[in-house]
Amino acid sequence: MTRPDKPTRFKTTLQVPADPGEDPPWFFLVLPKPASDQLPRRGRTTARGLLNGAPFETLLEPDGRKSHWMRVVPSLAEAANARPGDRVSITIEPVENEPDPAIPEDFREALETRPDAAATWAETTNIARVDWVHWITSAKQARTQTKRIHDACDMLAEGKRRVCCFDPSGFYSKALSAPRAAEPATRENKP
Repeated sequence: MTRPDKPTRFKTTLQVPADPGEDPPWFFLVLPKPASDQLPRRGRTTARGLLNGAPFETLLEPDGRKSHWMRVVPSLAEAANARPGDRVSITIEPVENEPDPAIPEDFREALETRPDAAATWAETTNIARVDWVHWITSAKQARTQTKRIHDACDMLAEGKRRVCCFDPSGFYSKALSAPRAAEPATRENKP
């Protein structure tokens, strides 16, 4: 995967997740694999672009199938005049420099108590930090996240700058995937 000379353009369908969790309503779209191939990596990556002409910058998530998916907040969908089920036009390109990831509070607190781990953390690249945070937050259970925070601090204290044994694309472990789409409304089940 190499950085394209120009933004990538494609069309895809705006979808509603079958299980949105406790979050306010949101939507998503899945990048076609050829569009995803233009990104610099298969794991999490930040991109900017246009959705039906409305600008955005967002963190793309791996879909576990060597592509990516994108969360679309209602304000972006509204600015793009897009509703679930619509085919939307996307122009996308990776950002020049990957921003630092948001660090979960419990991981930040753990790093504060482990100066040896914090020192290695400070020396890692932003991409490595994205993968560390992704590895921790991709755990489904709180107990697993807590263990991963402890393990991350131990590995960082040993001088390891990259998380080992984590497939950030989800392809080989099948641990990561795009949300499952809700069934589209039909005449029989429209509200």
